[in-house]
Amino acid sequence: MGWMKDETGLGKTPANYVPLTPLSFLRRAVQVFPGHEAVVYGPVRRSYAEYHERVTRLASALAKLGVKPGDVVATLLPNIPAQAEAHFGVPACGAVLNTINTRLEADTVAYIMDHGEAKVLLVDPQFLPMAAEAIERMEGAAPIVIEVADDHAGVHAHGHYMEYEALLETGDPEFDWIMPEDEWESIALNYTSGTTGRPKGVVYHHRGAYLNAMGQVISWRITLHPRYLTIVPLFHCNGWCHTWMMPSVGGTVICCRDIRADSIFDAIADEKVTHFGGAPIVLNTLINAPEKDRRDFDHVVEVFTAGAPPAPATLAKIEPMGFNVTHVYGLTETYGPATECTWQGEWDGLQGDDRAAVKARQGVAMPFMEPVQVWDEKHNPVPMDGKTQGEIVFRGNGVMKGYLKNPEATAEAFAGGYYHSGDIAVQHPNTYLQIADRAKDIIISGGENISSVEVEGVLMGHPDVLLCAVVAKPDEKWGEVPCAFVELKDGHSADEAALISYARERLAGFKTPKHVVFQELPKTSTGKIQKFQLRNIAREM
Repeated sequence: MGWMKDETGLGKTPANYVPLTPLSFLRRAVQVFPGHEAVVYGPVRRSYAEYHERVTRLASALAKLGVKPGDVVATLLPNIPAQAEAHFGVPACGAVLNTINTRLEADTVAYIMDHGEAKVLLVDPQFLPMAAEAIERMEGAAPIVIEVADDHAGVHAHGHYMEYEALLETGDPEFDWIMPEDEWESIALNYTSGTTGRPKGVVYHHRGAYLNAMGQVISWRITLHPRYLTIVPLFHCNGWCHTWMMPSVGGTVICCRDIRADSIFDAIADEKVTHFGGAPIVLNTLINAPEKDRRDFDHVVEVFTAGAPPAPATLAKIEPMGFNVTHVYGLTETYGPATECTWQGEWDGLQGDDRAAVKARQGVAMPFMEPVQVWDEKHNPVPMDGKTQGEIVFRGNGVMKGYLKNPEATAEAFAGGYYHSGDIAVQHPNTYLQIADRAKDIIISGGENISSVEVEGVLMGHPDVLLCAVVAKPDEKWGEVPCAFVELKDGHSADEAALISYARERLAGFKTPKHVVFQELPKTSTGKIQKFQLRNIAREM
């Protein structure tokens, strides 16, 4: 550590300096709230004392398996207690947590485990077949596989690998956690889909995870003992840092394996859920739930929603049901939410579409970020007039260290000293951001990022396809879905069903086009496909 001046005579690093890390939150919570509920999963109820012991046993057991500080431990898990425990147990042995998206195909999972050099993989039995196929495709050393049986969900271990509870039994409950010596040490590795080629490994540091978690306590107006429902997948930006945040306020993590309307309503009514995060599709699921899946509740539930902006009709319907929605925005590279649409008193009188239009803005920087700017191509801030477009750029402690093993991409992302989001926006006179379009044609469907280039690459492999372009089509349920525009080769006759089936065999389900339109693609004089025209067509479909 370096300090500009030494005004104390004690040296460059103050004697009381302690590296920031979210591990501190759980170490404190077990002292302050030992008997308070920390984790709930159906009949499973664990206090902070029990939670802390299981985390400690996990850290010890991993160390006994040979996991060393700096090694990567991967997971393929839904939102179950083991996934929450891994968020503390993996860094508590000095390792780096890599939560892998369970919706990916085996080839991408294999690449992620190879690229991150995962030493251990914690996997739910539901995903064992895919994990086994991914391991077969790996080029490097295979990880040690630990099965996490989920008796509550009726998903049992197969007995082929070491089982998670047996692993914990090997751990020492008195194990001394390996705390970071430097708060810039890596705590997590998350892979983003990107727009071309293989996914990039986004490296998080302890400092950023700590400050992001603390900042969201303020942004979400959280008081002691919130009851948080895990709807945001814990493999998405580590659940937006919410699992790390909960011990700081003595919160209860209520695990939700299957994101269904009845599960959510039951948790709100029976477990008194006070907070959850999710994409707009979650709100639509609740709005459109049949009466048999609904439950009455008598408190307001605070919701962070991110992904595609929530539609005005969605906000107009969800809030009278007992939900207060705050729109947030961020990327994997910013640990999830980094801006919030902070509500202003002068908006209280707004109703209907006017109210929803303001709420749907991406807003202002959260407290742990420096003010977010919108830049032109020369790295100058654009006028804050609500009209001039530019690229959203971030600076602050809540930004990644960089991309793993990819210095060129890291340097490009931080050109000019700010992280470049690739998202195009305007900035209003009150400094609030509003996304105008998504650069690089990323499609956000149900909270998942989809690369149009990846989908196009698959469709171009079909023997009947001459050219194709994939754009986002607005969708009431998913926010956006991939829509493919295709030119066929002369004499060839593939239809929509055939191309969708072809893509489904080669892509994760959420990446598969939901619509295929056959037409000549609009092009510039140099032959570049004019996607803006196709987006206009898709919007009108």
